Amino acid sequence: MARGKKYDVSGLPEAQFEPGSRGRVLKNLLGIKNQSEMDRLEAVALKQAEEVFFSMYDQGHCFTADDICRMHKIWLGKIYSWAGNYRQVNISKGSFDFAAAAHIPQLMNTFEHDHLSVYTPCSFKDQKQVVRALSDVHVELILIHPFREGNGRIARLLTILMALQAGLPPLNFSIITGKKKEEYFTAVRAGMKRDYMPMEEIFGEVLESTISGREDKK
Repeated sequence: MARGKKYDVSGLPEAQFEPGSRGRVLKNLLGIKNQSEMDRLEAVALKQAEEVFFSMYDQGHCFTADDICRMHKIWLGKIYSWAGNYRQVNISKGSFDFAAAAHIPQLMNTFEHDHLSVYTPCSFKDQKQVVRALSDVHVELILIHPFREGNGRIARLLTILMALQAGLPPLNFSIITGKKKEEYFTAVRAGMKRDYMPMEEIFGEVLESTISGREDKK
């Protein structure tokens, strides 16, 4: 129902919480009310989805906005009715507002044209170029935050797939914790001014940690 220039979205499933969850778990197809159980289920589903994506997208694939929606649907389609669809509610993290829901379709079209088509397939031979590509795409997708849930994980998964296109191992993001996590959020905000250098520094460390960790296991 229209209310001036705003719309009442309270009737949308993505704007509702599961009854009995005390406002902690989004309304879902499985009736899960416990946050820990939902976290576990989403993690298991993501691991299963990764295997699908690793075989679905090869080194020559140019990613599109539709691919990102498809990935989200494959991952969360059995959990949320709105999986794979752009969100219709506005969301924020702390005092930071992500892109307004009404603008997401156009923003994703622009993202596909200006970023995905430029940086994928991620076949750059120079590691600095790869890091630049990963950082640019990651920051822009996070700023749009196209889905109600799972944006960070989808953005990380996309960069993993891009890294694989460049002949690199699957990225390990475990170093992004504590102080580094705060640096990560600062790097995302820097993207508002098209400054990707802070994220390039972080992704450079992620890549270095991933490669050294892989060598340690040999």
